[in-house]
Amino acid sequence: MTPPLAVDIDGTLTDEDRAVYPPVLPVLREWDAPVVLATGKALPYPVALCEFAGVERTVVAENGGVAFVHATDDLLFLGDREAAQNVVDEYVETGHELGWGSHDLVNRWRETEVAVSREAPLEPLQRIAADHGLEVVDTGFAYHVKSPDVSKGRALEAVAERLDRDPTDFVAVGDSINDVSTFEVAGRSFAVANADEPARETADEVLDAAYGEGFLEAVERVR
Repeated sequence: MTPPLAVDIDGTLTDEDRAVYPPVLPVLREWDAPVVLATGKALPYPVALCEFAGVERTVVAENGGVAFVHATDDLLFLGDREAAQNVVDEYVETGHELGWGSHDLVNRWRETEVAVSREAPLEPLQRIAADHGLEVVDTGFAYHVKSPDVSKGRALEAVAERLDRDPTDFVAVGDSINDVSTFEVAGRSFAVANADEPARETADEVLDAAYGEGFLEAVERVR
């Protein structure tokens, strides 16, 4: 039986330039089981990828803060944007910037967390977040201010329940520290070769290939 997939996007379904690696699209479209696309980006990004890839819109976004399940039409909010906004407002008041320019398209559609550029100073952001009972996760693409109980793994559990699946039914593929929680709840997990150390240490298997090629290698091992 084909297992369901829980797959990160950036660094896992992309190339080194963060462009979607075209050969992964037919694999996702033809997979004979549920596919969950999981990302640190805001909800419109994975939904749009599903639309253009021709797969059901079952996604986890904002590092687990929000999820949508196509089969049940459930939109789940698992994080607290207001709390994260309070952190970054204080951060800005101390003289720092989020680093995304005046229009801030990175955070424009976020509903459960706030992202800060990795070019901004991290230590004061972490200190302020801790004072508010929140945490900062470095995904390798941005610093994400979020509730500590929010994770991709927790969101996958919520999605799996609505799909009448157990999280251990899933095969997970990812590349970053924010995929560790997914690896911990999935039944089998793969880290692509470009994965960071926490992901590599947690995954059941570390792949030889990187980025989108690594995802294709994981698929071949599963098959």
